[in-house]
Amino acid sequence: MSPHRRSARLWASVATVALALTFAGAGQASAADVNNARNAGFESGLGNWTCSANSGTTVSSPVHSGTAALKATPAGQDNATCTQSVAVRPDSTYTLSAWVRGGYAYLGVTGTGTTDVSTWTPDSSSWKQLSTTFTTGSSTTSVTVYTHGWYGQAPYYADDISVYGPDGGGGGDPVPTVPAAPSGLSVSSTTSSSASLSWSAVPGATGYNVYRDGTKATAVTGTSATVTGLAAATSYSFRVTATNSAGESPKSGAVTATTASGGGGGNTSLPKHAVTGYWQNFDNGATVQKLSDVSSRYDIIAVAFADATTTPGAVTFNLDSAGLGGYTVDQFKADIRAKQAAGKKVIVSVGGQNGTISVSDSASAANFADSVYTLMQTYGFDGVDIDLENGLNATYMSQALHALAAKAGPSLVLTMAPQTIDMQSTSNSYFQTALNVKDILTVVNMQYYNSGSMLGCDGKVYSQGSVDFLTALACIQLEGGLSPSQVGLGLPASTRAAGSGYVSPTVVDDALDCLTQGTNCGSFKPSRTYPGLRGAMTWSTNWDASAGGSWSNTVGAHVHALP
Repeated sequence: MSPHRRSARLWASVATVALALTFAGAGQASAADVNNARNAGFESGLGNWTCSANSGTTVSSPVHSGTAALKATPAGQDNATCTQSVAVRPDSTYTLSAWVRGGYAYLGVTGTGTTDVSTWTPDSSSWKQLSTTFTTGSSTTSVTVYTHGWYGQAPYYADDISVYGPDGGGGGDPVPTVPAAPSGLSVSSTTSSSASLSWSAVPGATGYNVYRDGTKATAVTGTSATVTGLAAATSYSFRVTATNSAGESPKSGAVTATTASGGGGGNTSLPKHAVTGYWQNFDNGATVQKLSDVSSRYDIIAVAFADATTTPGAVTFNLDSAGLGGYTVDQFKADIRAKQAAGKKVIVSVGGQNGTISVSDSASAANFADSVYTLMQTYGFDGVDIDLENGLNATYMSQALHALAAKAGPSLVLTMAPQTIDMQSTSNSYFQTALNVKDILTVVNMQYYNSGSMLGCDGKVYSQGSVDFLTALACIQLEGGLSPSQVGLGLPASTRAAGSGYVSPTVVDDALDCLTQGTNCGSFKPSRTYPGLRGAMTWSTNWDASAGGSWSNTVGAHVHALP
């Protein structure tokens, strides 16, 4: 969260590109339409494809379907562009689509003779379909289809590329047939508000629809899904269908899942509207504080940060006594107890820019849960904050957090602090994790800084540093499955606390009013209000103190005065 601890990513240039992009759904094809792309699934290596600077190769895993997929790696000034010349008919409309995952991925077409189009997606840990449409000009007989990544970002994967429309005569891949109904549907786990399902893969399928009590609940590309937002102690019937560009299969046989009894949504002893502040266990030029120095405006104090160990997934905590003026462990523990006696919660934060904790399998998930619980017992922490900036596995982090909750009980405080890019879509691993642990989650305080411009829930691009940036991005979480009580606004306490994105505390207040009451909005106004919005967060209590408490005195007071 501090510029000394956090990487300020250069998303602004990415968002500038986004202004010219169009997200479009696939149109209905006629019976004579075909996929005009050749070697669309990369089953013949890179045949028919050309990749810049030898950036592309084919891999056997991960694949969306078949036995191969494209892996393209940006390097230096090369963005890993892979192209194919595709034969098309003049004056015709085509649907261009591809399945992608990994780093930033772009899909587009040039040489259409009309308007060239493209679309893109941020990094994704699972397969995601990109789709757009284009129309050829009166003399256009071929177009160039391309994929590319983004400079300095991770490799991207692409598979099952399609240029679907009238046959251009270039000998494209065969038209798929409607897949068979999935088999092997089973319930793998339930919580009080979710059910996790799995089933067997269907040959030729590119996606699956999950139906709850006859109504479509979600769509996924893999062979498992977690359906959230369920009522406790309630039975639901689930069926699954397989899909591809040819259509949707019949429904599978039904299975019944019964949710667990009991509540959800994290610790219930917090105020309805709460303020979170990060306390720095290091000296980076901000006011050095003991926990006892932290303003009473803060309801949740996140101690930054826990440290990785040599055991995969495990963490520990080392108080920086020397950097904090001789602050002792005994004083630290006593201050935690004093804050708790005053009704506050003190949690340990895992991550930050330098946090290299990896929870990627069942063993590391168990190590994480065991080690965090040990810290809770040793120091008296009320819970944990997930602030991982170097990747997160939704499956195993969710497993770890549920295991921790089983140990700690219903008093556990669980917070998360993703970056804006992590919460642009429910398919992103951070967002998936938040939804997976919704039954035990206290609040997600997304960082609305060090970001650049991003998409709002209305599909428009907003620049950081404005009321609209806060409200339009919060809307994605509020309409994406999180309860309003699980959404907070994370902002820097001063201009020195972050590389970019600082706004006046009064702007934060305006955003809170807009979301909770529909007042003081900017150009974006949400379609409904969220009176139960949890509140706000800042990096950090130390930088707030350096600025004379301006943030906590203004935003803190406003949060606590919300109806």
